[in-house]
Amino acid sequence: MVVIDDHPAILAGIEAWYAASPRPITVVAAGDSVREAWTEPGSTADVVVLDLQLGQGGPAFGSLRRLVDAGRQVVVYSMRDDDKTALNCLDLGAATFLTKSEGRQHLVEATLAAADDRPYMPPALAGALGTNARPDRPQLSVREENVLIEWFQSESKELVAQRLGLSVRTVNSYLDRVRIKYANVGRPARTKASLVARAVQDGLVDVDDL
Repeated sequence: MVVIDDHPAILAGIEAWYAASPRPITVVAAGDSVREAWTEPGSTADVVVLDLQLGQGGPAFGSLRRLVDAGRQVVVYSMRDDDKTALNCLDLGAATFLTKSEGRQHLVEATLAAADDRPYMPPALAGALGTNARPDRPQLSVREENVLIEWFQSESKELVAQRLGLSVRTVNSYLDRVRIKYANVGRPARTKASLVARAVQDGLVDVDDL
């Protein structure tokens, strides 16, 4: 786990929250620069907690994209609370987006979910998705929708395959087709979290069902 924030008090608070978690979370690096995620020991961590607003610059969307492109799970933890910023972070591939007002419980749960490659929907993000009407919804088949929703509610693709009587290869094929359809309408969804966001936006699944 790497934590990036330019406020020392917030860094200390996050580390204390993680240490007190029922499932302890180890912070291997922390600091006020994204460099912490690229150099040892931070480069070995799968999950990065990123404050969008570092120093006097604008939102660190470029850093977020580079981390996601490198295969890192990024939990955005920001003072910004506008829907546009939250949705933009999901579009760039963030595992989830939290405002700092959401506090300890949501940050700990979101971090554990990111480590396990599970979706997590904190209240602010759920609100942003609920107000985001998208006319560019791809046409998914009934089977594609069923596989997608089952995957959101399962711990693994193997479990999805067992429940639906399919092979894991077939499950992967359906999910790949869903991703292609979203990419073709200009709404890429490379991660499980971003697919969850798309499904909520399009009314395929309700936040309360996750």
